[in-house]
Amino acid sequence: MTPLRQRLIHDLQLRGYADRTVEAYTRAVVQLARFYHAAPDVLTEEQVRAYFRHLSTVQKVARSTHTIALCGIKFFYQQTLGRTWTVLNVARPQREKKLPVVLSRAEVWRILAAVRLPAYRACLTTIYACGLRLMEGAQLQVPDVDGDRAMLRIHGKGRKDRYVPLPDAALAELRAHWRTHRNPLWLFPTTPRRDASSPPASTVGPIGRCSLQSAFVRAVKKSGVHKRAHVHTLRHSYATHLLESGVALPLIQEYLGHTSLKTTAIYTHLTRELRDAALEPINGLMAAMPREHPR
Repeated sequence: MTPLRQRLIHDLQLRGYADRTVEAYTRAVVQLARFYHAAPDVLTEEQVRAYFRHLSTVQKVARSTHTIALCGIKFFYQQTLGRTWTVLNVARPQREKKLPVVLSRAEVWRILAAVRLPAYRACLTTIYACGLRLMEGAQLQVPDVDGDRAMLRIHGKGRKDRYVPLPDAALAELRAHWRTHRNPLWLFPTTPRRDASSPPASTVGPIGRCSLQSAFVRAVKKSGVHKRAHVHTLRHSYATHLLESGVALPLIQEYLGHTSLKTTAIYTHLTRELRDAALEPINGLMAAMPREHPR
């Protein structure tokens, strides 16, 4: 590892970024350097501008990929090298207006019932029942469960903790699942190998994100649900189902951990009740249509 890359990593860690963010931002700068076959600290602003234009017009990368590249490269030049380049403020990808995939309640339970391993099923059920992000669910710890108040403490994105209601059925399932492994820290620990070299329970980490995602994808296929669903779809479905049940939007915002109500408001476009309310006026558009066309 070069001293420059090590310095970037240290700067990101000092700023308090999560390990996955540090990895993603560092990778973005490495890819820029490989594109030009040169160290990133010798590149000019025009070269960086051309690189972002290449991502947009030649590679046509997804908005999320472009955003990660911009954030990582911007941090490197502005924070690590102390350069204030105009291109880092204008090279933003165009905002997409895509509605998330949402599962019906019946589809959610069909998919969860198709999850083969109990540990994955318990974790995915908790993710849906509490509207969690994938890693928020995978990394739940035993002290995060407040059984007396039926609340779950979530260590959220950007180191922002929040509490979410924990349904009675989900609490019972969590307790039953914990009794199968009795790990002192993790609610969903990785399954240790059954041999003499296996680490003690206290050193076992949480369930892996890739394993959890793969288990969900397999369950979707097995369930016969023909939607492009992934684990985060459970979170979208949670928010939509709460809104359909009459829960106030600001409360859903709090449960999801959204900073802005605008982010949560997207679910108003997805609720069945709002669509059903529009059916009568929509059908009324055709009410005056003549039964037979004049000859």
